[in-house]
Amino acid sequence: MAQKMRSLKQSLKNMQGLSGQKSVSYSDLCMFPHVHLPTGFKTPKFKKYDWHGDPIAHLKRYCNQLRGAGGKEEMLMAYFGESLTGIAFEWYMDQDITHWHVWDDLARYFVRQFQYNVDTAPDRNSLSSLKKKTAERFCEYAVKWREQTARVKPPMDETEMVTIFLQAQEADYFQNMMPAMGKPFAEAIKIWEMVENGLKTGRILSQAALKATSQAI
Repeated sequence: MAQKMRSLKQSLKNMQGLSGQKSVSYSDLCMFPHVHLPTGFKTPKFKKYDWHGDPIAHLKRYCNQLRGAGGKEEMLMAYFGESLTGIAFEWYMDQDITHWHVWDDLARYFVRQFQYNVDTAPDRNSLSSLKKKTAERFCEYAVKWREQTARVKPPMDETEMVTIFLQAQEADYFQNMMPAMGKPFAEAIKIWEMVENGLKTGRILSQAALKATSQAI
């Protein structure tokens, strides 16, 4: 019994120490305690931003989703955290909101923090160098490569996409995928899979195999 009492006292002491370090009151935990939802307003289900992608694009989507707030800046600021997740949400919670007097202040801080996603966006040259890793499944590689094309500006059409995709392939695939030129990206992927299967089954001789045979002869 005495042991249990000592444990309980220690637990209470630890809790007191914790609360002494950081307040858990509503006014301290809530970043915008004075902002209240209008009557009948329903908070939309926000598309979450996790620090990947264009921050400006996220701001546009967020503002469109909160049209029901009537353009009130305090509402936009108070519920912006609901549209964030992961690292982006942690960044938001660490901010000193006394620097945010209007919505534009918050938006500028946000864009400045995550602008590097735009500055480091892939271009046509980097896509032509994006090779498939040895242990990577082709479907995973193709999906990853195609996703990166969506970040290229100005956007690429299907013909340019297939051309650059071919440039990113090893010699065996490049030579045997030439029929994919001018076709939609989805069809080019099917041809790629046929070439891959041909190389694996030996129906298509790889350049390495031909070189080894020539050296042996």
